[in-house]
Amino acid sequence: PGTPSAPSAPQPEPPSPDPAEPNTPQVPADGQHAGTGGSSPAETASNPGDELAPDTVPVDVPSEDAAPAADTAPAEDTSPAADTAPGEVSGEVSGAATGAAVTTADLVTSEVTDLPPAPEQAPEPAATELVEALPEGETPVSTSVPAEATPAGQEVDHEALAAVVDGWSFDPHGVLGAHRLPEGWAVRTLRPDAVAVAVVDQDGTRYEARQVFRGGVYEARLPQQPGDYRIEVVYPDGAGGTDTYLVDDPYRWLPTLGQLDQHLLREGRHEKLWTVLGAHVRGYDTPGGRVDGVSFAVWAPNARGVKVTGDFDYWEARAYPMRSLGSSGVWEIFVPGAQVGTRYRFHVLGADGQWRVKSDPLAFATEVPPSNASVVTASTHEWGDDEWLAGRAQGSWHERPMSVYEVHAGSWRQGLSYREMADELVAYVKDAGFTHLEFMPLAEHPFGGSWGYQVTSYYAPTSRFGSPDDLRYLIDTAHQAGIGVIVDWVPAHFPKDEWALARFDGTPLYEHPDPRRGEQPDWGTYVFDFGRPEVRNFLVANALFWAQEFHVDGIRVDAVASMLYLDYSRNDGEWTPNQYGGRENLEAVAFLQEMNATLYREVPGVVSIAEESTAWPGVTRPTYLGGLGFGFKWNMGWMHDSLGYMAKQPVYRSFHHSQLTFSLVYAFSENYVLPISHDEVVYGKGSLIRKMPGDRWQQLANLRAYLAYMWAHPGKQLLFMGSEFGQLSEWAESRSLDWWHLDDPAHRGVLDLVRDLNTVYKDTEALWSQDVDPAGFQWIDANDAGGNTLTFLRYGKGGQVLACVANFSGQPHVDYRIGLPRGGRWRELVNTDFQGYGGSGVGNLGGVDAVAESWHGQPWSATLTAPPLATVWFVHEGPEPELPDDGEPSDPAHTAAAEASGLAEGPGSGLQPAEVDTSTEH
Repeated sequence: PGTPSAPSAPQPEPPSPDPAEPNTPQVPADGQHAGTGGSSPAETASNPGDELAPDTVPVDVPSEDAAPAADTAPAEDTSPAADTAPGEVSGEVSGAATGAAVTTADLVTSEVTDLPPAPEQAPEPAATELVEALPEGETPVSTSVPAEATPAGQEVDHEALAAVVDGWSFDPHGVLGAHRLPEGWAVRTLRPDAVAVAVVDQDGTRYEARQVFRGGVYEARLPQQPGDYRIEVVYPDGAGGTDTYLVDDPYRWLPTLGQLDQHLLREGRHEKLWTVLGAHVRGYDTPGGRVDGVSFAVWAPNARGVKVTGDFDYWEARAYPMRSLGSSGVWEIFVPGAQVGTRYRFHVLGADGQWRVKSDPLAFATEVPPSNASVVTASTHEWGDDEWLAGRAQGSWHERPMSVYEVHAGSWRQGLSYREMADELVAYVKDAGFTHLEFMPLAEHPFGGSWGYQVTSYYAPTSRFGSPDDLRYLIDTAHQAGIGVIVDWVPAHFPKDEWALARFDGTPLYEHPDPRRGEQPDWGTYVFDFGRPEVRNFLVANALFWAQEFHVDGIRVDAVASMLYLDYSRNDGEWTPNQYGGRENLEAVAFLQEMNATLYREVPGVVSIAEESTAWPGVTRPTYLGGLGFGFKWNMGWMHDSLGYMAKQPVYRSFHHSQLTFSLVYAFSENYVLPISHDEVVYGKGSLIRKMPGDRWQQLANLRAYLAYMWAHPGKQLLFMGSEFGQLSEWAESRSLDWWHLDDPAHRGVLDLVRDLNTVYKDTEALWSQDVDPAGFQWIDANDAGGNTLTFLRYGKGGQVLACVANFSGQPHVDYRIGLPRGGRWRELVNTDFQGYGGSGVGNLGGVDAVAESWHGQPWSATLTAPPLATVWFVHEGPEPELPDDGEPSDPAHTAAAEASGLAEGPGSGLQPAEVDTSTEH
């Protein structure tokens, strides 16, 4: 890009696939190019007409006396000459392996045995001085620095040139590009397979370059600084002729990471890590015209060399060795001419001398699996969710309604793209009344059968359903429909695929080096090294990335228990204690606290949710009080106990009554979400309805009663897809939900109930405004085990009161008296036995009236009918009459305190042990 003042060379048709030239890449169809993905390591189909790609087939290196190919012009003046200019290296071109002889296969399969010893710390690049001398506002190229401020360089030797060509130079920019010499200037460029090369300076003057080293190293000598120069390159066209191109030089560009960025990276405190690492489209206005391209940056502190390769160099991995930025461990290059849609990888020469082909850990897009190359992308989405974000920023979700619909994007309705989900899924969720969508992991993962829980690209949404902007469109659409979006996030472990994070630079980099801490035996995966600042930074920034770049409203952190305990799923001798001799993973604790504190500080209104299945204290306690800092925790105990109770036949439930009441012992110890998640409907556990006993009518009635009880219980609720209409078969990621159930009125009735539950729930502040406050709950009767019935009250901050009556017996309770805190009319809000839901139609004709008769420790009471296998909600409407005496209705807080102390127990209180009579159960 860019045109010097002199006439440029003609621009012919694209050449054969030989040259490493980003300006004219011929991107083949998916699966037809080297490096486009596959298994570990990457194996791909070749260019059309070839049996295998160049990166899978070793080629014979020509002997010293081999003649050049017929269609390849020899490099200009490759033999020693008497008038060799100072700095030219003779004797290193003729007979060396050049062109296609140096292939990716050599890099992947061979070991570099003659590497010099690694330095204790990577040296700082020569460009550091140039950056400091660059005038403010100038284009960040080396020749923008005034000539007199440019440090004088030295002639380069064989070893420096070999390091560049062979890929183990820490600073190829210190050899290539424009350099001031004691006398004049030298411009060196790496152009494998070129026939001829010339340098065109800012004034349009051409300077012929000579090949001075194998692998396509050319050098031109100039009397003065070349300014905004370009490189004119001649390549063979594969038909006996040549093609000429005028291109930019990647080695004249200064680093795209500043000193502050590098400092924050070293400290592990770069909260916007994704803005400096990965692939970024950049454009610069220069005197010769605009230059557009892509900068690549990757963290590989123990690597001996890194190259970037992709569509822009025909996957040959010869033209673009990257520059180390010293102690930060980052390798970086700007490739002019690369563009959005370009596929790429890194070739990493590990500390062990082995070349590895790696996808970008901070890739923002990838190929569709099983292909796995990284893809350059840039967002053009324009968000329209300002109103939603403003409302979200008010925070306090523990005092707001949250009814979450959990979805596996690939199997809700198979074949839908992100944009199609924006139409169909969002409309469905809105109609069903849920407030939030929760997606199982959307970050890229190679194996669909993992459901997304084995992530290889943490910063790239899976490309199975479209582009990153397509996902932004889906989330934007949900927000404009009033629906929040939560994503599952997996910082606990990652898979061992060779092309991904595992042993990234030949050492345990992202994973803990001790297998007793660095491997997860249950899942055959690696565990992150939570104590390493850069790794912790990678994960904390990733949480922020999803919240800021994709506007997600929450992250649900998977497998928190496996992070907290060093002996998780390990036998004696298979784990090491912490510094105090305990089993707690203190480094993981510090990471979770940092992640939560950073997320809540930087993104107003976002929530974090822990899937934590143990009794670890303070999961949702603020970090400044020593807690982990999560907003919510999944209540796995409630889930396990309540489903265990519901699985019993009604005749046996009275013996397991405590399974329903025990959750209220600890209900306010954390901020809870009640999860009926994907984990409960797979692996032979059966669907939610299949867990219920009885015939089909009884199963459906049990399901409806359970859902209404769940919605009334303190805590937010989460329901996995398919359970909202009673899908019979358990979930499988390989097929869609059984939507045909909705043709059955009985199953349609369950969906209608869920819709009504959500509608009433959102309109009834008693059900959510005090979810995490004991003042928001009060038992009416917790001990009616004989009747398989629970009755309790929910209080709202604004004074609203709701009574819930859950009858899990097989017959109705007629003239069933319950104590109530207020007199007057109590309207029946929800009755799961309603005939429209598929029930028997037993009810209370719209409501009941509370009279001044003390019952269950309450000043008022009402008799009602509790339908069989059903839950009924009543809300107080008033007006509240006066009691016959001059007393006032009991204060809910005082009543709750009395019950807690035992003062309210005794005959008539409803808290005395109940006599169990199961003779009438069916």
